[in-house]
Amino acid sequence: MDYKKYGKEYYLPPEPCYDWVKKDCVDHAPTWCSVDLRDGNQALIIPMSLEEKIRYFKTLVQVGFKEIEVGFPAASETEYEFCRRLIEDNLIPDDVTIQVLMQARPHIIRKTFEAIKGAKRAIVHVYNSTSVAQREQVFKKSKEEVKQIAVDGAKMLKDLAHESDADLTFEYSPESFTGTEPEYALEVCNAVIDVWEPTPDHKVIINCPVTVEMSMPHVYACQIEYMNKHLNRRDSVVLSLHPHNDRGTGIADTELGLLAGADRVEGTLFGNGERTGNIDLITVAMNMYVLGIDPKLDFSNLPEIRAVYEDVTRMKVYDREPYSGDLVFAAFSGSHQDAIAKGFAHHKAHPEHWNVPYLLIDPADIGRHYDRDVIRINSQSGKSGIGFVLQQYYGYDLPKQFRQEFGYYIKDISDHRHAELMPHEIKDIFDHDFNNLKSPLFVSDYHFIRKNNNEYHAYLDVTFKEKQYDITGKGNGRLDAVANALRHFLKIDYDIEDYSEHALSIGSTSKACAYIQMTDEDGEHRFGVGVDDDIILASIYALVSAINRYFREGKGEK
Repeated sequence: MDYKKYGKEYYLPPEPCYDWVKKDCVDHAPTWCSVDLRDGNQALIIPMSLEEKIRYFKTLVQVGFKEIEVGFPAASETEYEFCRRLIEDNLIPDDVTIQVLMQARPHIIRKTFEAIKGAKRAIVHVYNSTSVAQREQVFKKSKEEVKQIAVDGAKMLKDLAHESDADLTFEYSPESFTGTEPEYALEVCNAVIDVWEPTPDHKVIINCPVTVEMSMPHVYACQIEYMNKHLNRRDSVVLSLHPHNDRGTGIADTELGLLAGADRVEGTLFGNGERTGNIDLITVAMNMYVLGIDPKLDFSNLPEIRAVYEDVTRMKVYDREPYSGDLVFAAFSGSHQDAIAKGFAHHKAHPEHWNVPYLLIDPADIGRHYDRDVIRINSQSGKSGIGFVLQQYYGYDLPKQFRQEFGYYIKDISDHRHAELMPHEIKDIFDHDFNNLKSPLFVSDYHFIRKNNNEYHAYLDVTFKEKQYDITGKGNGRLDAVANALRHFLKIDYDIEDYSEHALSIGSTSKACAYIQMTDEDGEHRFGVGVDDDIILASIYALVSAINRYFREGKGEK
């Protein structure tokens, strides 16, 4: 790699522009303009069909976009027909303005105006490139000649607007703004503004695109602040941003640009666009949301929006894409899971303010789920997370000691498999190795007799190693009587160290769930679980499960 062939291709403003540094956050939503259907679409390997574009347009409307760039009508027949279809089929809501893009070339401008005939309102967006590289290498024109292209385009838009019945807003972009001297970009933009003569009641849009990201974000902020301070008729101008993401800092460009005085942002959902993409409007909007600022866009059903996007674009949202990726809320680490679980409990007690460790935002706010998206189980997970999965999905509230035992059990399995364990897999392991175990020991029937001295006699029908037996035992309670009967029959010494139970709701029914911790003659602990409609039988099954785990580990004499 020869770094010496590279250098700065950007230009700082001719004066200090650092007022934006004094602000710590964006304090209100900008005007949002989606360019998914133009900038995003033209970057696709397979561009969207007409019907796919209509479907996506409707999705953008549902999200809350009031300005939507629908395409470059002069670029292709599909683009032209899409624009016509929106207008002729009355698919544009009254509060939504479509935007069309065109180069500052007469035949392209005329074709574009034909495409929007009959629209109630539209933004007509004209551009020409102004950068040093484009002027010298592509157009081979002087500054004056390049400026004249912009002025001529602006004049043509103004002339054609007089012939249109639509409510039109003019927009101009000095394409390749980031490779243009700021004072020259200002000169060109002011020349365009002078042609259009905007007023506070009828503003124009000046868009400063990061056509190619060339600098650190603070440089772009300085450039935007310079434009903000020196544009003619500033009260009649909407200063707009259009960042791309070549250096991976497009979001920072956008946020710092807003601090520097911009009023509007153009971008796409999920950052689709040329090369490394446009800026992801979801991230910019949600970054405001988590600071308590209303972004004026609705991403409360983000998974559905993502599904539409992936379907019509044939693109895949990266697993760690902010807010929308599959893994952005996932916690595999045991310490993280424990902190999140405790934070969630705290939030339930204090719901007025979200401040849960490791979770910047409540997943539920954007249609995600704590149980499915946050707690993920692998060899790094802890007892809190594993216990939570069983509780949240299946209703099992494991005792503290059992959570620890089962947590290590699951971690070991995940480690050996080198794989994440899904909730149903954890449940399968739980059922197979702990719950209602029937081999080698099974209690098929029972009854009790209570004596006058409050002593219980248990009469059990059992199957042990495929042979049937009738056994008896007595104790100071039903479970104690069963335990004594099994001790005597199996000739093993054990104690019941812990017992707990709870109702287990499964669908529309409710069952009893019992947990027993058994300690054997060697002081080793193991849990068993029992589930049944009858709490007594659930308790017996729990004890039997613990004993069966004892035998499955190769212990016992009989």
